[in-house]
Amino acid sequence: MTHEGEHGHGGVPPSDQLAAAANVKADIYDQARANRIRFWERQARRLSWFVEWQRPLDWSDPPYARWFLGGALNVAYNCVDRHVEAGAGDRVALHWEGAPGDVRMLTYADLHRAVCQAANALNALGVVRGDRVAIHLPMVPETVVTMLACARIGAVHAALPSALDVAGLAAHVRDAGAKIVVTADGGFRDGRAPLSPTGSLKTVQFKSVLDAALDLAPDSKVEHVVVVRRTGERLDWQAGRDIWWHDAVETAPPEHRAPTLYAEHPLFISYQTPGRGGVPGRIEPRGLLHAAGGYLTQVAFSHHAVFDHKAGLDVYWCTADIASISGHSYLVYGPLANGATQVMYEGAAETDEPGRIWQIVQKYGVSVLFAAPGVIRALRRGGVQAARGAGDASRYDLSSLRILGIDGGPVDPDTWLWYRREVGGDRAAVVGTWWQPETGAIMISSLPGVSCTKPGGAARPLPGVVADVLDDSGFEARRGTPGHLVMLEPWPSMARTLWRDDERFAARYWSRFPGLYATGETARIDEDGDVWVLGQEGRPA
Repeated sequence: MTHEGEHGHGGVPPSDQLAAAANVKADIYDQARANRIRFWERQARRLSWFVEWQRPLDWSDPPYARWFLGGALNVAYNCVDRHVEAGAGDRVALHWEGAPGDVRMLTYADLHRAVCQAANALNALGVVRGDRVAIHLPMVPETVVTMLACARIGAVHAALPSALDVAGLAAHVRDAGAKIVVTADGGFRDGRAPLSPTGSLKTVQFKSVLDAALDLAPDSKVEHVVVVRRTGERLDWQAGRDIWWHDAVETAPPEHRAPTLYAEHPLFISYQTPGRGGVPGRIEPRGLLHAAGGYLTQVAFSHHAVFDHKAGLDVYWCTADIASISGHSYLVYGPLANGATQVMYEGAAETDEPGRIWQIVQKYGVSVLFAAPGVIRALRRGGVQAARGAGDASRYDLSSLRILGIDGGPVDPDTWLWYRREVGGDRAAVVGTWWQPETGAIMISSLPGVSCTKPGGAARPLPGVVADVLDDSGFEARRGTPGHLVMLEPWPSMARTLWRDDERFAARYWSRFPGLYATGETARIDEDGDVWVLGQEGRPA
């Protein structure tokens, strides 16, 4: 059984300076091991609660967990209001960089005003607690504002990937039962490499795709479409249904009192890659439902611990798309709950002009960078191909970087070493993470001030997380032997169910080893107790 524990032997140790100033020390593992539930209660108290919980966990009906029963809070209040009330209203919340090079800066006071206006606008359009709002937007600040406004009023948001085709978008809007869709006329991508060989800026359609999707779903519950003006595209307009963001939101009152919501109130639906059912061509959306209190507790703690985040000092950048679970957890909710100053970029780091990411790091003095393995590999290829041209990280001042995160999976040792050497200058700590949309938050990771990190991504379960690798018979696998990665105990940010499909949730994730969460990943545990995640093994549909 792999519990929380001290770092193993070998690997790259943390610097003395980093270890001395780290947010968490090695004894945090012992604290969690001594009483795991009490540990999570302490992490929950990092948030502001309107009502204290009566029971930290109800696990009487697995796999349906309930955390912090009787407790009440407001997610948006924790992400915005409390920082303003603490005197940090002038702190920058978002440095936004558009693909064409236009910029916007929102302080926490600016963000508070915008979220309150959006909350009032949604209420005025008839959205009430429990209604669903679909978000179909590019990487613009209005996406963050909409998510927080939904969280504020108790609406359940479903942020949908821009890559969905018409049929896929129609299926997801219908499945969510969305009452409102927030979209844009279009978005920009930096098309200079490799999206467009001509070096021109690429426009991505949003509202026209949504219009076609709603035509395919005449039985949807959509009453209004709120449209952000971004590209200036000419649009078809349906009177009575369509409304401009600037007319609905920017004219709304800027005061809104955050209501009290119970900890288990649903926060959002995270849609995964849709499967094709037994009917040819039929799209079956699979949406994971996450609840407010437990989710925010774990994403805020993990952001604080894994990235050693220092509010008011660090500039943090998660390069993920906001519609992904990474965007939810480590671009919106985790960082903002911790009062972070962060960068948000409209383009795609893995496909845009080589060097754009390094320009942004240099421009804003990014100190914590969190990127997916595919992005890191693409950046490495760009630097090599550029032959010390625009894509070469060595041409830019990256000395501000102190933490380099790898999002959600391992990279090969050569890429890991390149990331540390060429991007981090052999100074920055590299933290590899493993987690899933189903887990909601990082589950396995090195801790920058504690862990000896190993090229390739092996790490320990975070404090409060209990994992193991089992053989086919459900027994603990021998050290070094590949097996099935499972979670042995419930955790606060775990998905509560599949949207509208409890039976499928239990069968898909909890049937392989009854009572245990089967991740669908193969892994092994080395002689130091570090977990090496080897790849997906599949699970029931």
